[in-house]
Amino acid sequence: MREAITTPDPSQPSIGEVRDNQRLDEAALNTWFRAHVADPAAPLVLSQFNRGASNPTYLISAGPTRWVLRKKPPGPLLASAHQVDREYRVMAALGSIGFPVPRMRAFCADASVLGSDFYVMDFLAGRIFRDARLPGLDAAERSAIYDDLNATLARLHQVDFSAIGLADYGRPGNYFQRQIDRWTKQYRGAETAVIPAMERLIAELPARMPASEQVSIAHGDYRLENVMFHPTEARVIAVLDWELSTLGHPLADIAYGCILYHSNSESWGTLSGVDLGAAGIPDEAAYLAAYCRRTGRDAIPGFNVILAFSMFRLAAIGQGVFKRNLIGIGNAPASTDNTHTRHLAESACAILDR
Repeated sequence: MREAITTPDPSQPSIGEVRDNQRLDEAALNTWFRAHVADPAAPLVLSQFNRGASNPTYLISAGPTRWVLRKKPPGPLLASAHQVDREYRVMAALGSIGFPVPRMRAFCADASVLGSDFYVMDFLAGRIFRDARLPGLDAAERSAIYDDLNATLARLHQVDFSAIGLADYGRPGNYFQRQIDRWTKQYRGAETAVIPAMERLIAELPARMPASEQVSIAHGDYRLENVMFHPTEARVIAVLDWELSTLGHPLADIAYGCILYHSNSESWGTLSGVDLGAAGIPDEAAYLAAYCRRTGRDAIPGFNVILAFSMFRLAAIGQGVFKRNLIGIGNAPASTDNTHTRHLAESACAILDR
């Protein structure tokens, strides 16, 4: 028995039956769950979240109580991708100091249970805004939502990562070059056709990145869709999707969030065509200024280069999603032309030329 829930309401998760290509051994899960997480009187009911292009995410229900399971996807995987063990570790550490993340329950590295690593965390009731334009809210609410999104990122970047046991969570220094190398390899591993704009970015970005070696916890995918807000308040209650997190340069996170101002992707998120002033949404300059104020910066020199890097990285991620969908192990039907990856790379080149 499985639940099917579909609704555009940001307070309701989009959940359906488990996809045929991502089914789990429910008997094995039941045994493991009752030994390591909880042993409820009610039977476990498994369903799957409809969103998420990387790590399959499931809802486990037992009567009124719910948990969330995240695991690596099936099939051959790119090197260093889908690291759910890192997600579990960073959220457990941040939760210990009251940073807004779900409560971690258990991690399993025994592939004999479900075929790959996975973890279970508490389910939280809140709002996830899939549309960056925040339809249905008034201007004051939109302004408050974006303000707390900004404030939560600034708070993350000021966490003493050594004090919470994350001193070895990444390699401090040379962050941008290591990221360019990593995502170039990931892109090559999923490449399906030559994209000239990607070739230009791979060739030019290394020499143009800032020399600054600031280090913080970097989320890696920080944007509106990856945080959960309180059911009625403009307050972040959980930052989600930590798969790409590491110790890195904090400005990579703020630049990544600003892709919304330059993207035309309805699926990833866009503010294209929005009258931001009338909508109550800060423009890019105001959003950056708020972050600088909260983190003690006067400005961000060379921001266009960091933004171009962030778009390159997202394009490489998008190429991996496209390839997985193309071979039938992804979470959505494959597009026919990989338009999103091409557009991001071309936009990044245009920004690099500013």
